Parts: sequence; C-alpha cells; structure tokens
Amino acid sequence: MGWRKWVSLIAIAGLGGTITGCGTQNSQASSNKNTLVKGGSIVVALAPQISPNWYFPELSLTADSSVNSQLDSLLYKPLIQISSRTDKYVPSRSIASHITWNSEGTRYTIQLNPKWHWSNGRPVTAQDVVFSWNIMKAASSNQSGLAWGFAGMGSGGVPGLWKQVIATASHTVVVTLTQPRNQQWFVHNGLSQIIPVPRSVWDKYPHNITRELAFIKSVANNPNAAPFGVVDGPFRFKKYAPNQYWQFAPNPRYDGHKPSISTLIYQYESSSTQEFSSLKTGTVDVGYLPQSLFKVKQELTHDVFAPYYVPAFNYIVPNFSPKTPGGMGTVFQQLPVRQAMQMGINQASIIHTLYHGYAVPTYGPVVEKPPTPFFDRALNSNPYPYNTQKARKLLEKNGWHLVNGVMRKGNISLSFSLDYVSGSGTVQSMVELLQQNWAKEGIKVHLVPQPFDTIIAYSPATAGKWAMEDWGGGWGYGGSYPTGGVLFAKNAAENSGSYYSPTMDHLINATYQPGNKNQILTRLYRYQMYAAKNLPGLYIPLSAHFQEHAANIHNTVRYRSSPNYWYITKS
Repeated sequence: MGWRKWVSLIAIAGLGGTITGCGTQNSQASSNKNTLVKGGSIVVALAPQISPNWYFPELSLTADSSVNSQLDSLLYKPLIQISSRTDKYVPSRSIASHITWNSEGTRYTIQLNPKWHWSNGRPVTAQDVVFSWNIMKAASSNQSGLAWGFAGMGSGGVPGLWKQVIATASHTVVVTLTQPRNQQWFVHNGLSQIIPVPRSVWDKYPHNITRELAFIKSVANNPNAAPFGVVDGPFRFKKYAPNQYWQFAPNPRYDGHKPSISTLIYQYESSSTQEFSSLKTGTVDVGYLPQSLFKVKQELTHDVFAPYYVPAFNYIVPNFSPKTPGGMGTVFQQLPVRQAMQMGINQASIIHTLYHGYAVPTYGPVVEKPPTPFFDRALNSNPYPYNTQKARKLLEKNGWHLVNGVMRKGNISLSFSLDYVSGSGTVQSMVELLQQNWAKEGIKVHLVPQPFDTIIAYSPATAGKWAMEDWGGGWGYGGSYPTGGVLFAKNAAENSGSYYSPTMDHLINATYQPGNKNQILTRLYRYQMYAAKNLPGLYIPLSAHFQEHAANIHNTVRYRSSPNYWYITKS
C-alpha cells in the first residue's frame, strides 16, 4: 500500500523472518526426497527495536511501518494487490476481481470477487469497502485525533481528490474523483490503500463518525479486542506477550491458499547478535544475516543464504526548516551545500566495504534493482560523483571559507548533528565514513545514535530537535506509482524534512495527469531527474536484504510477505 519506511535490519518484506525447525535441504523448491510436513511452527524474528503497534483499521503516521503492514496482511485482504515484482495489479490475490475506468480517469468501477468471506462466514461486500473508506476519510480530516497516515495528494489524494465512494450493488463499488488523474497512479496509490474491514463488527456508531474514531483508538493497541477476531486473511491473531512475541494461527475460513503450517510466531530480538545466535542454534530458522556478520555466515550450517532487493531507494534526510538547530535549515536550502555533501558520499566504497558488493548505488528516487519499468535509465550515471576536493572548491565558490578546519559563511558554520539509528554496526560504520569524508570538505558532523522509534517520529513539528537523520534503511515503493508526492511535495505527509521546491511540485503534479503510456513515463522520468539533481535528500546505497532460512523451510524467498505459502519438509 504505497510508500513505506523500512529498516535495513529487516529481512522479510519489512520484517526479519525466522522459522522453527532444522534440515539439510538447501533449495527453495521441494524435492522428491522430501516429505511435506503438515502443520509445524514457524517463528519470525523481528529486527531489534522494531515492534508492532496496532492501529488497524486506522493507520496513523506513528503506526506507519513495514512491520505493521506485514502483520495486517496476515489478517486482512487488500482491495487491490499490486505485485512488487511486476508493479501490476494481481486480481487473483485481491478482493477486487476487475477494475474499469473512464478515459478521463475520474470514475472507477470495482467488481469484488464474491468468493471472499469473513471468518464469521459473512461475505466481504461493497458496504465493507465503503465503510473502510469512510474511516480513511474521517481520519484524514483536521478534526481527527488519529490521522490517516497516507493523507494528501502524493499518496492517493485522500481525502480531497475522492468525490464519492458508493456501493451500487452488493459486490460493486464506484469511486468518483473531483478531477482527472493518471489511472495507473490512482490504482497504485489510491485504491490500493483500501484494506476492507467487516462493517458488521467495526461500525459501532453508524451515525457518529467522531465516536467511531474514538472507539477505534480505544482498541487500537489491543489485538485481543473482539473486532480483530473477524478477518478475511490467511491467519488469525492468537496471542501475544509484550516485548516477546506475536502468535498467529491459520484462519480455517480463508478462501485463498490455506497455510500448511499450524503456528506462526513473530519473535522479538534484543540485538542482531542474538538473532544470529538463534539462527545458529536453530531456535530461529528463517531470519536475516546482519551485514556486520557477513564474513561469518558460513557458521550458519543448517541455513540457506538468500540475498534479494526490494523496490526502494535510500537517502539521508536534511531538515530544511528555519527552526532547525543552529539555523542549519537555511544552510541545507542552499543547493551547493547539498551538492558538496553528496559529492562526499563514496557509494562505490560503501557498497564494496560495508555491503560486500550486495548493494546498488542510489542516484535518485527510483533505483535499477529490482527491475521496474518506472526506472529512468538515464540515472545509471551519478550526477554527483565522489570528489571531496571538487566539493570543497564548490563551497568556496559559493562564499564559504575555512575557519579552524570548518567551513564558515557569515556567522554560520557548517557544523551540525546527524542522528542515526542505533543497533546496527553497518549503519554506524557508514555514518562514521561519511563524517570522515565530509570533514575533508570542511563540514563538521556530530554523530548521535538514537532509537529507531525516536528517529521515525522526527517531522516538521519536531524541527527544533534535529538537523539531519538516517533511520538506517530507505523508502519502499513496491506496489506504488513512485511519483514522490508523499515525500517531496510541499507539506506532504512524509516530508519530514520540510523540503520545498516549486519546480518539484510542478513535476510531481504533472505525473498525476492522464495520458498515454509514453506521456506518463516521460513525466515520471522528468521528476526523477530533477530529484536526482536537486537533492531533496542525500542519496546513499540501497543494500540487499540478507535472508537466512532453514534448509527444510520453503517458499520464504518467493513469497516473503505471504507465510500462507511457506511450508516445511522432512527429509
């Protein structure tokens, strides 16, 4: 569902995954020598500092993380499932079996597949879809006490672009927009946001949406609350122990591919080192290999190493707000400063030294791996190659001069703090390398480790508390149409650094307009090139995820976010 903030410590579709069991088979495909085990337990290890918080069916910014999306996907089917491999709508895995639209892109007719049912036996209907939309709409208003995390034009135009959502039959929904829009963009970024919930158990106050939102908030962090017991996904919630684990069981009424396992557990880990030890001893069987332990991966003798990339890009966020400590916001607004800092990032060295070759350079907001039609191949070359001497001269050309080893202009020095996510040796090594390279340019950076939850809470509202942040991961756009409106448009929901460029807004707005395939891609590529050159953030390499899975556990790579397809074999 649109753009997602994820962390490089996380392995399986935004989660570090682990499974109980051991074996010797080293392939994802089963062989004739193996016997399928019916049942069995699968334990999925959460990365350190990453824990679910429960806001479904409302999604606030503070609940906007990959781990929440992953757990939600176990319990609820999306209206529109977009493949992260092909970037196309997949009817067989969606509640919607068919979507049609008019040439202007203002009217969308959605047919629901009647096969889908809630676990209480009731069918999933158009009224469930409309109710879920009403929750999104209400939570997007200024009066909401639990704001929808993807409000705004960049993430589907919620709510202003949506003129009307109505049920015209039991399994037909019609969505009307206030103005023409790129149909592919709206399907990817708008309709895909709707994850229907059963109106029959959630609609407690049919005539008072304010009280309804208050009710949702009252149960938001309690998965034992009765409404969460009615689902249409492959699993149902069973129990959890705070800071220990979340446990799920198969939904016996699921109308899709039913799980063959009997228990699915997401387990907390205190550190990457502990998670590696658990893999080694077999108490965790599908997880992630920490980048810092890459050289000793051969110690995991009963596991299979499986690197993979997710559709995403990686960058460090400067705080452009005038409220930034030390007045650095106005400094970051100067393009030559950002250009100099980008030239101080040696992506090739980071990839070779820290990521062992398992990473791709990031030059803009879409990268070449995994392959996507949305990638502008003109961005195969770096607009700002690593060159600290050239960067230093650029600063001097623009009025900066060295004072005691630090660049200075007027009464402002190029000295500030970079807050980075703690708990990852690789992230720490990278920011230390950046600190050294930037020092060669006369830029003094103080490194401040922070908990993940602290950093992802940084926003324009907290602008006075931070200058630059690295949350240790990147932005996932798998399934979305990557226009960047949610990130780089003025006042966008996830524009935590208060970046603003009228040109950027114009280019992003152009990507929303209807047109033929060539027109649409040309507009998208223009946005990408401007984002690459104007630097709304400082681009850093996008690393592969290192998954480790027990040799007798299968399909965890092909179906990373769909454990109902995972299975265990016995040799």
